[in-house]
Amino acid sequence: MLNFLYYASPFYGFYFDPYYWMIIVGAILSIAASMKVKSTFSKYSKVRSMSGMTGATAAERILHSAGIYDVQIQRVSGSLTDHYDSRSKVLRLSDSVYDSSSVAAIGVAAHECGHAIQDQKGYVPLKLKSAIVPVANLGATLSWPLIFAGIIIGGSQTLITVGILAFSLAVIFQLVTLPVEFNASSRAVAVLSDTGILYGDEIRDTKRVLGAAALTYVASAAASILQLLRLILLFGNRSRD
Repeated sequence: MLNFLYYASPFYGFYFDPYYWMIIVGAILSIAASMKVKSTFSKYSKVRSMSGMTGATAAERILHSAGIYDVQIQRVSGSLTDHYDSRSKVLRLSDSVYDSSSVAAIGVAAHECGHAIQDQKGYVPLKLKSAIVPVANLGATLSWPLIFAGIIIGGSQTLITVGILAFSLAVIFQLVTLPVEFNASSRAVAVLSDTGILYGDEIRDTKRVLGAAALTYVASAAASILQLLRLILLFGNRSRD
């Protein structure tokens, strides 16, 4: 019962947890990265490309230049909700990208095309990422219930350890995501230059947009790593008491 009170105390996170600062740092990193990508995208959304192509038109040209004709391009609601669905072979562009002819919109569309090209070429990190999605989702879903269950039943180190291992699967997924996203951006910049969709300073501006977007993945991975480290330090210390 004392173990439960120790962990479950509403003041535990702030007064009994010497590693709570890791959560705060992770949150700050994530918020800062989100603000950065939104402000950068907003800035370059006001810069019209010299080609006058929309995000959808540019995406179609990029896919065809790569010999990809079996991927559909669809509009999806929201802002910066763009993504490539490898299972259904659909590239979805958000409202702020699909019809926009800005440098930012074309850069984001090209980035998603980069994922389609990865899929076509059998890019190994993308295959690995797709393969571990179910396991990572399961780990993220079960991790905290297992940890809390271990606390409630008297500090069961076995359940807590299993919960931490489950959480680590989600962290591994985020780490695998990093090279996939960076590679997609590199492919995007190269193809935009090779096809002449963007010119000169437009390429520089696109790099800034994609660089800001990449920071969100880095920040998310860093926040998860800090949380995992916190759990290991916190419950590892308790297991040795």
